[in-house]
Formats: sequence, structure tokens, C-alpha cells
Amino acid sequence: MPSKSAYLNLLSSLARKSSSRIVLLVLDGVGGLAKDGKTELEAARTPNLDSLARGASCGLSVPVLPGITPGSGPAHLALFGYDPLVFEISRGALEVYGVGKTLSDQQIGARGNFCKIDGDGVVRDRRAGRLRTEENARLCAHLNERIGEVDGVGVEFVPGKEHRFVLILTGKGLSSKLSDTDPHEEMKHYAECTASDPEGEMTARVVNSLMETVLDVLTGEKEATGIILRGFSGRPEIPTLGDLYHLRPAVIATYPMYKGIANIVGMDIIGCESTWGSQVTALEELFGRYDFFYVHYKLTDMAGEDGDFEKKVGLIEEADGAVDRILELKPDVFVVTGDHSTPASMKKHSWHPNPFMIKSIGARIDSADRFTEGECARGCLGVFEAKYGMGLMLAHAGKLDKFGA
Repeated sequence: MPSKSAYLNLLSSLARKSSSRIVLLVLDGVGGLAKDGKTELEAARTPNLDSLARGASCGLSVPVLPGITPGSGPAHLALFGYDPLVFEISRGALEVYGVGKTLSDQQIGARGNFCKIDGDGVVRDRRAGRLRTEENARLCAHLNERIGEVDGVGVEFVPGKEHRFVLILTGKGLSSKLSDTDPHEEMKHYAECTASDPEGEMTARVVNSLMETVLDVLTGEKEATGIILRGFSGRPEIPTLGDLYHLRPAVIATYPMYKGIANIVGMDIIGCESTWGSQVTALEELFGRYDFFYVHYKLTDMAGEDGDFEKKVGLIEEADGAVDRILELKPDVFVVTGDHSTPASMKKHSWHPNPFMIKSIGARIDSADRFTEGECARGCLGVFEAKYGMGLMLAHAGKLDKFGA
């Protein structure tokens, strides 16, 4: 599929195979805002990341554009070199592919949350107390047993992790041009699904009927009494990292959404247990098999969304504790950054630039003394759009030819 992104086309035209290996460690939502004079990164004890920063090139990356708060999808696409304004993949497709499913031309998918909805339709808890994964699986099985179709459209609930699930609708004439039923805030009524064009009106009616049916089926449940849906999506079309950059890429992640985006862009999904130590062990065991590893650490983002500053500090320190194991593998290029910032004081994603550092033989050593927002702002990379990070990784790995004569 031809790309509409001039920069991506340029990278692809210059990309070449080499034996060098790249590790991209994404500390989800790691950027923050100050509490008592220090951000979460500044308050954390991170000897490994700080030592790395003192021998690396540092800067700040803007996920989309200044002032634009990104979702996880566009933020990660940018890290892989895709212009998020050109390549748009809805949350639904990311979740579908993350649980090992795919979408046909007659299917659409959506990201779902089990939630607590009261008798007046008000969403009291968008995550149902971060529902247990086992309970999620039971509820999905219960809904699949009771709801096979709605108005002739097939319905399938696929469990994810904790409160998250995937909804797949199957039928002719379905449209993904739909609004969310997720109000995105608690203490608001769940939203009516509406279509952005006449072709989606039938699908919107099906979704609204499904919402009411689920409320009836979940009557009497204690932990989750309803669902909210967002990110309706059809089958995505996007060039893969292998086609673009001649890479053999793999992902080591524990949450379906991140496996989903990696799957869509052509990465092999490496199975591991859901602990940070297990993720690093998987990297150690398979390091010789691939030349690009995307390693995703989720917990910092979760603590930020929960508004727990101290917990986020502790999780940053947990992530730091295994960085030395990654360095012992001697990757040719090692990058540490975030996909977006999730300040605990805001309890949500923000537009703030992310700390970014790159370690390689060809990296210029700059003046950063720690891996923090302020120290990275002093670095030689300056402030740049995240989509240019992939070019930096490939160049430092010797995977780009010279441009022009």
C-alpha cells in the first residue's frame, strides 16, 4: 500500500538490512507533572536510567503536534515512524488484533469496558473497579450465550485483560463511522451511538439496541452492570515494518492493545508472563532471533490514570531495576521513551512532550545527567515530533543509506 507520508517514503527508500539490533523500551505514560517540586521521574530513584542518560543523546518527543493529546494508538504509530495524521487506526482494531482476532470486510470491532451503570443509565465506574480478568471471561461467555445476534447482525464478546473486552459485529452493510457510547467521564449517562453519515445509521441502531440488551442481561450482577464502547473500526490497511524498513521485528507486551498495534504493523508477538521480569527474560531468550524489539511497560500509565503519584514513582523504579539486564545484551541501539505523558495530577493522557534518549556507538554524548523531563530538554536532540524517532533509531543502527549523490 503506497504511503501518503513523504517522510515515511523517504525512510523506506533508504532502509537497508544489517545485522545490528535495536531495542525500543516504551515506559507507557512515563512523563508527568511536578508534585512538591518534582515530577514522578524526578522523584524516582533510577540509577540505571540515569547512568544510561549520561552516555546517550537525549531530547523530548512530541507524540502528534504541540497541544494535541494522543490516544495510545497514534502515539505508538508515531514511534514506529508512521505519521499519526496520515495513518489512523481506531482503538477497536488495535484491541481486536491484540486478542488474536482479525477483521474481515464484513466485520467491525470496538474496544469495550465492563463498567458500573446505575438504573438511570449513569456510568458510576468506567472500569468496574478494574474487574478481575477471570470475571471478565465469565461475563463475556455469559453475554455470548445470551446474545448471539442483534437485528440480524452477529455479535461476539472476546475477553481481554481486567475490565477490557473486544466487541466484534458481523454482517452486511456495517459501518465503523460511529460515535462512542463511552461518555469518557464518570457520573455521566452512557452516550447514544450516532452515525457520522447515512451509511452508518443501521449500524448505530444495532449498537444502541445491543447496549440496552446487555443492561438487561447483566441485571443482578454485582461487579459489572453494563458496558461502554469506543473506537469502532473496520479492517486496517497499513504497510508493515518489514516491508518499510527490512526489519525482523517483535513485540514483548502484556496488554492486548499494544500487541494489537504491533501485530498490525507486522511484528511477531512474543508470549510471556505478565510481570516485568518475565518480559525482560523473554527479551534475553530471543535476542538473537530478531533485529527490532518493541518492549512495552504498561504499569506507569495505569498509576498515572489512577492519580497515584507515589505508586507511579515506585513503578518507574521497578522498570529501572531491569534496565541493566537489557544493557548486558549489548543492543546496538537502545532507546527509552514514553508513548505519551500521563501525569498523576491529571489522571489521564496529556499533550506534554516525552523524555527520549538513544544509546549507541554513534550517539553524541550531551549534558543530560538524569533521565527526566528537564534533563532531556537540555539534550542535543532538542524537541522533535515522535515520528522522526524511527529515523534516528535506523540511522544509529546503520540501517539507512545516504540520501542523494
